[in-house]
Amino acid sequence: MGVFDVDYNKITERTQFPYEIEVIHHTWITMSDGTRLSAKIWKPKTDDKTKGAVLEYLPYRKDEFTALRDEIRHKYFAGFGYTAIRVDIRGTGDSEGIIEDEYPLQEQDDAIDIINWITSQQWSNGSVAMIGKSWGGFNGLQVAARQPEALKTIISLCSTDDRYADDVHYKGGTLMASDMLWWASTMFAYNARPAFPKYFGDKWYENWLERLEQTPPFVEEWVSHQTRDDYWKHGSINEDYSDIKIPVLTMSGWADGYTNAVFRLMENLNVPKKGIIGPWAHEFPDVAIPGPQFGYLQEVVSWLDKWMQQDSTIDHQDEFLVYLQDSVEPKTSYDYREGKWFDLLKEETTKKDLLSSMTRVISLKNNQQHGLYSGVFCPFGQEGDLPDDQTIDNALASSFMLDTFGETLNIIGQPVAKLHLKSDSKFGNIHVRITDVHPDGHKTLVTMGQLNLNHYKSHETPEDLPVNEFINVEVPLDVIGYQIPAGHTIEISIAPAYWPQIWPSREVANIVVDLEYSHLELPLVDNFEEVQLNYQLSETAQPLEKIIHREGSRTRDITKRLTTNEWVLRDYSDEGLRTLKESNITYGTENLNLYTITEGDPLTAKVQCDWKVIVKDDDIDTEVETYSTMTCDVDYYYLYNKLVAYNDGVQCFTKTWHKKIKRNYS
Repeated sequence: MGVFDVDYNKITERTQFPYEIEVIHHTWITMSDGTRLSAKIWKPKTDDKTKGAVLEYLPYRKDEFTALRDEIRHKYFAGFGYTAIRVDIRGTGDSEGIIEDEYPLQEQDDAIDIINWITSQQWSNGSVAMIGKSWGGFNGLQVAARQPEALKTIISLCSTDDRYADDVHYKGGTLMASDMLWWASTMFAYNARPAFPKYFGDKWYENWLERLEQTPPFVEEWVSHQTRDDYWKHGSINEDYSDIKIPVLTMSGWADGYTNAVFRLMENLNVPKKGIIGPWAHEFPDVAIPGPQFGYLQEVVSWLDKWMQQDSTIDHQDEFLVYLQDSVEPKTSYDYREGKWFDLLKEETTKKDLLSSMTRVISLKNNQQHGLYSGVFCPFGQEGDLPDDQTIDNALASSFMLDTFGETLNIIGQPVAKLHLKSDSKFGNIHVRITDVHPDGHKTLVTMGQLNLNHYKSHETPEDLPVNEFINVEVPLDVIGYQIPAGHTIEISIAPAYWPQIWPSREVANIVVDLEYSHLELPLVDNFEEVQLNYQLSETAQPLEKIIHREGSRTRDITKRLTTNEWVLRDYSDEGLRTLKESNITYGTENLNLYTITEGDPLTAKVQCDWKVIVKDDDIDTEVETYSTMTCDVDYYYLYNKLVAYNDGVQCFTKTWHKKIKRNYS
């Protein structure tokens, strides 16, 4: 995933490498079933076998959408002696076939075919590494669990080991209204782009029409699986961590949506491993904001040099480098976060119960518009991504202040809320939030967690809540590294609704929490030894030249329609329009998302996601528009998707999908 152009001019560009580099812009790799996948290769010029191959395997189109980021990184690997290979997944970019879904078995099978193809090349030394952020981080873990012999290590960024617990579909068993349809609509639009004739050949148009007709809107499958069933267990390597038997380098950031998985991987993988968590959003840490960034590529090359040589005498000690962020005033975007690095594996953590002295019983406020100031689930670093001042949201929830008694709290890890509660409904959700209250009254969101209460015993087999009976539920909050200074106050907020991150329950649930029998455990580090990262300055290869026709922009606005009591969150992103000078490929996207709900009525929840995508070069001039909505009633979800395509300004395709899916405790 990615949005605005990164200003690569702010990074140190390396122009001299140990190896000269040659680029093969397109080559076919034939799969076992005869389908051909398109690859771009950056190769060191050498008569000898290269030091190994670095494979990145994505659906995001190597020729335009990831071309800028691919160039600065894969060229860098080639300059240090590795053959770098960027492959378009089946049914995307210039590859043949149809992409049926995220992470299907076919995707893994194709990856193994690609690895076998690599090892058969005359330049191959038999060693392969998989590398990737987000989708490429996911499938790196998944393919590693298949244990192909040539795969020696993986570098997995911003990914997850559990597709149900930590992704855009469900979280804590709640359906992610903020991202379920948005991400599905993103892939719906992205998958509808054509291959380029210069690489695919004369049958590009027939292939495009086939792709438009047969590629499904993924959201229909995702909403059909509302519990943690076999569909989500597939591709979730936490089903058996022992399946991974090779070294793993994993990274994420506190502002990313996938940070929890790094803690689980570091705890459960029984292989040589290293974890790094900075303050970053969902981006490579050499360019991610908030800073400080670090020399990600130098770190990766060092890791490759260590593990691709097949030396059984390697001396390795696991590291888990985390960045403890200083307290900061609330803003929706930061360029930099002050803080300190330390190795969590070398420090002792303790737990503090924030509710140990509480004896109150509270009835939770039930405002359907609560949560509009939460920011986005998975920030990329855009303006408006991060949570705004929490004053309004905290007022819409049941919130209470806790004095820190002059103590500085270094929170590092996963807080857990253990709540003793009862509900007057058989259905319901719960959301818990921790806020740093500054002496001037501003409120910064520290971390939060959510749970579908019908899943309080199991995400696989949910059940009715006992009505008006107290139960104990456990709500894990997102992992965080944050220092709350002495003199600040902690505010805890609890609510049954959190729009638009949680799709509302089918009815308003009145929930009572007995704080005397509840706990909120904070993981703390009292004292720690500060460390420095090995590569503090970012370094990349030279970027591709581009022409910017339209700069990207972002607006994110909240309004209330006074005549209807309807709240509207309007999120518009113009990802800009640019031309890559080398290939003369022009591409750009625009995306409008509307999240609407009426006070007091959870059944008015509606999400609308619209896209416009342009792709053209010397041979083609195409445009795709998609329209997606999701609504509900008491018993069903309703999905609508429409796709319209234009070739040379003339409509050449249109299709509409309708789907009605029964609600299953969601």
